[in-house]
Amino acid sequence: MNSPLISLITLTHNKSACTKLCLPTLLNSSPANWELIVVDNGSTDDTISWLHEFKNKCSTYNISVSIVQNAKNVGCSTARNQGAEKAKGKYFVFMDNDVAVRTASWLEKLMACMESDKKTAIVGPKLVYPLPPYKIQCAGVAISPSGRPLFRGRGCLNDAPEFNKSCTVQALISACFMVKADIFRKTGGFDEAFNPVEYEDFDLCYKISSLGFKVFYCADTEMYHIESITTARTPSLYNTALIIRHGLLFKKRWASVFQNEGGPPDRETRWRKIPPINLDDIQSLPLIK
Repeated sequence: MNSPLISLITLTHNKSACTKLCLPTLLNSSPANWELIVVDNGSTDDTISWLHEFKNKCSTYNISVSIVQNAKNVGCSTARNQGAEKAKGKYFVFMDNDVAVRTASWLEKLMACMESDKKTAIVGPKLVYPLPPYKIQCAGVAISPSGRPLFRGRGCLNDAPEFNKSCTVQALISACFMVKADIFRKTGGFDEAFNPVEYEDFDLCYKISSLGFKVFYCADTEMYHIESITTARTPSLYNTALIIRHGLLFKKRWASVFQNEGGPPDRETRWRKIPPINLDDIQSLPLIK
C-alpha cells in the first residue's frame, strides 16, 4: 500500500544563499511520498534561476516540484495559501527556507505522530540551531494567560528531559509543521490579516483547536532552524512593529481561550536573546535517524 502524498510548501524571498543551503537537504529525507511547492514572493536575486535548476535535479529523484512566482511580496499568509491551493497531498508541511533536515525520517515520524490519534490535526518537530551542540530553538509554543508566547526550550541543551517528551502544546511555529489538508481547508487557511508575517501560525493553531483537534509536539523529530533569516533580517519588514500589531490582533481574537489554558506566567516568557547565526559558520548539517 502506497503511503499518502505529503505536500511540502515553502516560501522564498531573496536570501538565495539560505535557500541553497537548506532546500537541498530535503533530498536527504528517507523515502516518503512527497511533492514540493515553492512560492516565491518577488525575489530579485538569483533565487528563481536556482529554483529551476533544483527542480530539474528533483526530477531525477521522481519528485514533483512546482514553482509559483509572485511579482511582489504578497505576505506569508497569502503565499502559503497559494501553495496550499496547488497542493495535492493528504498532509501539508509548511516550512521556511531557513529550515533543513536533521532527522532523515522526519516525514514518517511526523506522520506517525499525526496518525497515532485521530484528534491530532497539526504536529511540529523539535527545531534546533544548526551549530554544535545543536541547542533547542523551539520545542512547541506555550501562551501565557495574557497572550505572551514562549518558545519552549529556547537555548536549552538538546537532551533536556522536559523537551524530549512528545506532548500536546498550545501552538507551533510555522517554520516547520505538518497539518491535515482537510482540516487546514476547513479553517480557511492562514488569515491574511496577519500579512506580511507574525502570529499567523499561532492563529492557525488556535483555529484548529477551536474545531476540537489537538496541536502536538513530536520530540523525536528534529529539524535545523537558522532562525529569523526570513523576518528579522529582511530590511523591508519592521519586525518589532509587526509583532506588536499582530500580537494585539491575536490577543483580541483568542483571549477568552488562552486566559483559561493554564499557560506559563508572563515572567517566564521573557525572550531569550541568542546571537544570530551566520551562514558562513555552518560547516555541515549532520543527519540523525
